[in-house]
Amino acid sequence: MLKKHSQFFENLLFLFDLTVIYAAWFAAYSLRFSGWPIPVYYGNAPLEKYLFLCWFMPLIWGLIFKSMNMYRPRRISSHLNEAYEIFKATTVAVGLLMVTAYVGKQETVVSRVLFGYFWLFSYVGLIGSRLIFRELLRFARRRGYNLRHILILGTDELGQSLYQDIRSHPELGFNVVGFLTGNAYEVGQRLHGVEVIGHIDQVKAFVQSRGIDQIFIALPLAAMSALEKILQQLNSEMVDIKIVPDLYQHVILQGSVEEFAGHPIVTLSGSPMYGWNQVTKRLFDLAVAIPLLIICLPVFVVIAVLVKATSRGPVFYKQERMGYDGRILRMIKFRTMHEHAERETGQVWAQQDDPRRTRFGVVLRRTSLDELPQLWNVLKGEMSLVGPRPERPVFVEEFRHRFPRYMLRHRVKAGMTGWAQVQGWRGNTSLEKRLEHDLYYIQHWSLLLDIKILWLTLWRGFVNTNAY
Repeated sequence: MLKKHSQFFENLLFLFDLTVIYAAWFAAYSLRFSGWPIPVYYGNAPLEKYLFLCWFMPLIWGLIFKSMNMYRPRRISSHLNEAYEIFKATTVAVGLLMVTAYVGKQETVVSRVLFGYFWLFSYVGLIGSRLIFRELLRFARRRGYNLRHILILGTDELGQSLYQDIRSHPELGFNVVGFLTGNAYEVGQRLHGVEVIGHIDQVKAFVQSRGIDQIFIALPLAAMSALEKILQQLNSEMVDIKIVPDLYQHVILQGSVEEFAGHPIVTLSGSPMYGWNQVTKRLFDLAVAIPLLIICLPVFVVIAVLVKATSRGPVFYKQERMGYDGRILRMIKFRTMHEHAERETGQVWAQQDDPRRTRFGVVLRRTSLDELPQLWNVLKGEMSLVGPRPERPVFVEEFRHRFPRYMLRHRVKAGMTGWAQVQGWRGNTSLEKRLEHDLYYIQHWSLLLDIKILWLTLWRGFVNTNAY
């Protein structure tokens, strides 16, 4: 019954998708050749010459979307994640349709502009149709339709936390029938208004008698020895089984679950900078850094002249810092200290009223203009526009022993500016707070967060009382 129910919604969603795809195709043709509604007319091609591709669309989209698991149940999936998956699937499907068009064309030249429009319209249309479809389902679920009746196995903190999260999202359509416990004395108690209806050894009986659709196993690590017995009871039942691992307290950074060759892999510490994320961030850095370097060239010249005019020594100062994956880079700055200033003091932390600074160096540090040459480090790929500020290796060795999670800062590229800096944690301020903000940035990284930090840098990051 559950399988038939799921298949019905899968077929319905596929019909939704096909409707959008065909609408996007004819809209793209209209825009490309008829000049309506935007007059971008470039020649003409009879519609009949392109209609043959419509026969291949159900096959291509069905094959690609099915193979990329686009029709799986998404009660607990985010819209953003679905939009990203639609982007990948649509790109592959349109690419395959283009190949089909070029292979099957006769005398007609296939328009690449048409396919560009088609990709854009189908992508936006599919996101919109999926959003409407999901919201209609969620609207129905809030009113008691299309529900899934679930049991939560586990009454400890993990099980209770799971229930509270479920209760806060009624649009998911989960009806918690009750808890099952590993401790017999808890049976009959109520947790957050839901009854502990039995022991985990009775799970099969409750599945059969209560019409349970899904089982959430949320047992603590110490009780996971009972898992094999639970699974043996359920191996002949038509019920979905989901395990919520009690590993949250061990998650360090970017925790996730993925699959490798059929094996579920739980990541306790990872980096967001891989795959498309890495490519996207690098392209964004280049798109911003190259124009900035060109715009700032006159400023560079003026600062260079003033550095030379106010003190002896080179214009630029190169300093070893630790960057991505612990690699050493030579960070470039405008020189703000007297030449050979560190011969007497050695490598020390910058302090207020630092006597090593030149008169013009004070201005450069206060305004953070001494950091501008690091655009070259960004261009070379050694740094990013946004990320944790890099530190000297000698200080890293000290901090890694004082702060257990300090080295996690190096799971992403070092940045010219960062979340800690725009929040005021720069210069001689709390290292604990700075680390906390750096890890928050890595955990919650997105391109929008980078844009937000760059915007805040314009207002908060340049002139700062802690910049000395």
